[in-house]
Amino acid sequence: MQVKEIPVVFECQGEQLIGMLHQPDQSAGLGVLIVVGGPQYRVGSHRQFLLLARQLAAEGVPVMRFDVRGMGDSKGDSRRFDQLDADIEAAIDCFLISSSGVRGVVLWGLCDAAAAATFYSYQDTRVIGMVLLNPWVFTEQGAAKTYLKHYYWQRFSSPDFWRKIFFFQFDYAGSLMSFLELIKQAIGRQYHDSRSSGVDSVDQNLPLPARVRECLKRSVCPVLLILSGRDLTADEFKDAVYNDDEWQRLLDDVRITRLDFAEADHTFSSVVWRDQVAQSTLNWIKQL
Repeated sequence: MQVKEIPVVFECQGEQLIGMLHQPDQSAGLGVLIVVGGPQYRVGSHRQFLLLARQLAAEGVPVMRFDVRGMGDSKGDSRRFDQLDADIEAAIDCFLISSSGVRGVVLWGLCDAAAAATFYSYQDTRVIGMVLLNPWVFTEQGAAKTYLKHYYWQRFSSPDFWRKIFFFQFDYAGSLMSFLELIKQAIGRQYHDSRSSGVDSVDQNLPLPARVRECLKRSVCPVLLILSGRDLTADEFKDAVYNDDEWQRLLDDVRITRLDFAEADHTFSSVVWRDQVAQSTLNWIKQL
């Protein structure tokens, strides 16, 4: 299939944003908008976003990737991942105008961009699906527990770790202080997980795991959830949802499909993992 790569320039609240449209010569009415978290720009780590866009477009799926305000080639001040609603809305406007035949979009995001996609999706009926990779649900307590459970367990089971201790090649004082600080954070005060009371919007002051959950509950679109097996961000997400009954009920919903890549790292940095993500995304979109 022939694919054109067309640069696009559009505005968001008076600032100029830059994107790239991958337009196949034959396409259905569904496109993929790659939401980029920071600090990152539209090509992606290891060129992941660029290569993903080309693979999907070659199979007839239009794709647009873009730089949010303050990142890459786009103008404006940089902003946090939870401040991207206007950028995503402007990008969807541009996508639908620039790509003939596209009537709805799938938001595709990694890490904090996955969280940003959930914050936006339930507010826009043009969003008809989401692909979320290793969603960012950070809390200090959650991160500390995850680090203790996953990182230190691997360290304690490593022969190299005990070899350093035996030959006095180990920073005992620094490591002990770090370990005790993590324990302090892990057993600290639990965050207050109140439910969002608004009918039309989700409370932005909710702890991040609860806010992502509540936004997903408000959305009615199908979701493809992809989790790495060798990534602390994915580990924190898994631990957060495992200890939350509402999260468990949500993940049991038929509209949510979960895939676990046991050997993959956070950014799916190998050719094998990257191609698996692209093929899984394509297969899921075909089902839509």
